[in-house]
Formats: sequence, structure tokens, C-alpha cells
Amino acid sequence: MSTEAPLRVAVVGCGVIGRLHAEVAAHSPDLEVAALVDPYAPAAEAVADQLAALGRPRPGVHPDLASALAAGGVDVVAVCTLSGTHADLALEALEAGVHVVVEKPLDVAMGPARRLKAAADERPGQVVAVISQHRHDPASLAVHNALKAGRFGTVTSAVANIDWFRTQAYYDSADWRGTWALDGGGALMNQGVHTLDLLLWFLGTPVEVTAHTARLGHERIEVEDVAVAILRFEGGALATLHATTTAYPDLGVRLQVHGTDGSAVIAADELTFLHTRDAEGLDGDQVARELRDAAETPQGGYANPHLTQWTDIAAAVREGRDPWVTLDDGLLALATVRAVYLSATLGRPIRVADVLGGVYDGQATQTGFTAPVGE
Repeated sequence: MSTEAPLRVAVVGCGVIGRLHAEVAAHSPDLEVAALVDPYAPAAEAVADQLAALGRPRPGVHPDLASALAAGGVDVVAVCTLSGTHADLALEALEAGVHVVVEKPLDVAMGPARRLKAAADERPGQVVAVISQHRHDPASLAVHNALKAGRFGTVTSAVANIDWFRTQAYYDSADWRGTWALDGGGALMNQGVHTLDLLLWFLGTPVEVTAHTARLGHERIEVEDVAVAILRFEGGALATLHATTTAYPDLGVRLQVHGTDGSAVIAADELTFLHTRDAEGLDGDQVARELRDAAETPQGGYANPHLTQWTDIAAAVREGRDPWVTLDDGLLALATVRAVYLSATLGRPIRVADVLGGVYDGQATQTGFTAPVGE
């Protein structure tokens, strides 16, 4: 347990994700929620009540980030608002001199994300982290460690399936859901970005994306409920990506990585298969050892991956180093999602470097084929 004073956190946005971050902070010796920010006061008050019930100090409640920062006593701002507002709020916090944690995705557009990156580069003493808690799962760490050690040989391909289900009521529950401006996309941007981030973590930098999107199972949304893509990586590996919110009754997430000397499968956040030539197939005890080795990294040790990531972020602030999941990681994930949408819109392959460089900043995106529901 840390002997230092906890970092004082302002949670901006008191919806589902904001409540989760407040709960995580309440269970961390490294954190204390000092402020809750939401224009809808009852939402913030409800989270304040929840924290008080857990025996934690009741934080101040504010209608906007500016008033929370003006009140003082904030070390870190956690941006948990609608995706299309992430980068602007993070920039506001950064310019106020505090550290910043941004929920996924970094934003819905490259322009605001790039401005945040430029500002962060000018403030090397301030930590900017992007939430990608599944990098802290023991299964993900085990595969990453095996890849880093070269146990897969030449990595040749990967398959990422995000086969989720969302009802029409889910999209109808809020006006911003399923919009390009604030949701930034559908099954890939909202649900699939975490698995895409793992794919990039395992295989490296993507070079080119070819994709199609469609809206086939839902009404009254602008964005896709099915996305399929082929990604080509710098090392030559190829990957297929499939994300949907129409896979009734919900089949979950599965990520496979293949190489000349080994392969692995992660399903429902668990390592279900790991076979490398140097071990000729791992039995249950060996798999357990892989997981224990992963958990022994500085980022391991907590059952909740959000809490594990926050532990690393707190350590990064105190040690003056980069967090384990950086702004650059979030920027690359966003650029890759945008490349999928741009390819589906323009009907041709898209280079990820061009997206990062701003070539397509002015290009609107649209869902591909849309089918009348119920016909």
C-alpha cells in the first residue's frame, strides 16, 4: 500500500463509465475522488452518495470542468464524457496544469486528438494516459510477453472478432448514441476499440486498411452495426477484424494470434489456448505459470484491470515517467478506426500514416450498406 498522499481526481462525466472510475478510485489507496463534474447535477450527486456509502470523503459537485479546476485541489482529471468531447476536455485539463486520463476512444476525430498530442508534447511533466484496461488482463499480458520474447517466431496473422449484441432500446436510450458527431462510430468505435487496441499491441503498427461497414440490424442510427476489415502491418502480418452489435444473443470477444512457432487464443478475456514450438503445447500448469509471470509485471497484481491501470497511472505521475498506455497508443487506435471508416466510405484501401498525418481530416464518413429493418 502506498504511503504517499492519494492523488486527487476529478471525474468528468457521471454516467456509467464515470461511476466505474469513481468506484475504482474508492478502492485504491493511490486515489481520492475530489470532484465530480456533470451538467446534470442529480447524476453527480448520486455518485457522491455512492462514494460516501463506501466510507470515502464526499467530493465536491460541479456543473463543468472549469469550475472544478477553479475550486482547486485536483491533481488528475478523468475524462469520462461522450466520445466526441474527450480531446477538448482533456486539453482544457492539460492547459490547467493537471494530469489527464481519457476514457476510450481518445476522441472521434483526428483534429482534436492531434491538438491534444501537440499540447502534451509541450508539457512533458504532465501525464496523459488513455484507458485500455484489457492490456492489463493476465491473458493479454501472457500473450504479449510471449510475443516480445519471440516465442511465436514470425508473426503471420491474427483474427479479431467482437461479436456483441445491442438492442434497439440501447441505441434509443440517448440521442447521442449511434451518431457520428458524439459516438464517433458504432460497433467498432464504441464496442470494438479495446480489442483493436490489443491487436495493435500484439502486431505493431498497421500500414493499410481495407474495410466495409453496414447498418443491418438497427434503426435510427447513423453508424454501423457491422464492420469488417483487413489490416496489413509493418512486419508483413495480416489481420482480419470483425465487429458487430447484431450477434444475438451475444457471442463475446475472441482474439487469435498466429506465428510460425506458436499461436494463442484469448476468448472472453481468458487465455484459452497457447501453444509454442519451444514448449510443444502447454498443459494447464504451464498456462498458469504464463499467467503468473504476466501478473508479476509492475502493472499486475489487481483483479480489476481498471484498477491495475490506475495503479500504473498513479505510479507514472509520482515517478515522472510515461504511463504504460500512452497518448500515442490512443492516437494510433483512433487513426486505425478512422481508417476503417474512411475505407468503407471511399471504397478503397487507406494508409494509416495518412490518417495520422491529417490527409483525411476534412473527409466525412458514412456507413456503407443500410438495410430496412424488419423487411
